[in-house]
Amino acid sequence: MSIPFAAVHGDLSGYLTALFLLLLAAKIGEEICRHLHQPVVAGEILAGVIVGPSVLGLVELNNVVEVFAELGVIFLLFWVGLETKISQIASVGRSAALVGVVGVVLPAGSGVLLALVFGASTATAVFIGAALAATSVGITSALLMDLKLQSGRAARTILGAAVIDDILALIVLAMATGIATGGSVDLGDVGILFALAVPFLVFVSLGGSRVFRRWPKLLEVPRFADSPLMPAVIICLGLAVLSAEIGLAAVIGAFLAGMVIAETRDHNSIESEVAPIYAFFAPFFFTAIGVQVDISSFTDGDTLLLLGGVTLLAVVTKYAGAWIGSIGLDRRDRAIVAAGMVPRGEVGIIVAGIGFSEGVIRDELFAVVVGMAVLTTLIAPYMLKSAARRRR
Repeated sequence: MSIPFAAVHGDLSGYLTALFLLLLAAKIGEEICRHLHQPVVAGEILAGVIVGPSVLGLVELNNVVEVFAELGVIFLLFWVGLETKISQIASVGRSAALVGVVGVVLPAGSGVLLALVFGASTATAVFIGAALAATSVGITSALLMDLKLQSGRAARTILGAAVIDDILALIVLAMATGIATGGSVDLGDVGILFALAVPFLVFVSLGGSRVFRRWPKLLEVPRFADSPLMPAVIICLGLAVLSAEIGLAAVIGAFLAGMVIAETRDHNSIESEVAPIYAFFAPFFFTAIGVQVDISSFTDGDTLLLLGGVTLLAVVTKYAGAWIGSIGLDRRDRAIVAAGMVPRGEVGIIVAGIGFSEGVIRDELFAVVVGMAVLTTLIAPYMLKSAARRRR
């Protein structure tokens, strides 16, 4: 995404106002939720709805807000990676793989089947399946940190599953786009994605971890920084770019960067230095989701009924898929994993946007998919909080 300098300079006041209002609204929503003992993520998303076009109309989505939102989720996953070592993910490899696979196949298959039963075209049905397939790891990671669960076995399973989840969901999305544009699926593109993604994940996670484990002072070598923060951020953004270039989500690269640098955390204070960056950027990610909600689309009774049915299907199939996949864990951890895989967040919205731009998802169906993505994001904190309470 490129933003011309002249455009930014010409409307600098408007961009700064939007960022100011989003950050202020996010912090107000966060404080209200803390006072009411509710998940802060829900408060930040609802704050975005209130200041967005649907209610007060103070903020609209623009290029600058999108960039800040993307940086928010990148630094969020980088922070989560810093709390996780590759050995911890490897310890739940089997469970994570099952959760990732079953947690994509069951929702995607159910979405496609439901759409076909109601007379949708094949392209529309596959787009619905793609929107139901992927979990928003950014939202789940924030919830886990809010509940102090980011270092547990369940959290490691969720994060490991998220990597597999992302690859499979991208394949489903590639199928949907191929059917919409050319009427067929390009197996060559799918093969290229696998050929690039798997070596990238293995090389970065294993090779990078080994390098930093052997030379833990590596972040302090560059002389252009007074602390390890600058080299760490460069590694984070660099791997995010590489991840995006090969077809994965940028957040996967940021998460891998965090895991690699986590090998040095006994030797530097990188986590405390990244914390302010995460605290500043992350709220833009959640409020931007709320800004994209169009409440006026749900004034029709049939649309509301469809929204309820799609959301219920999204919650039940993802929860069931993750529950089945996490069979090796104890019952309480399985409940946390299943609840943590429910939110679709920005992933569902992105898929809906692609389908809308390709002309295979009509206006009301686009609103339903976006509504489903937001509702699952708002429901998940309460499901996860309940599961965490039982776990304790």
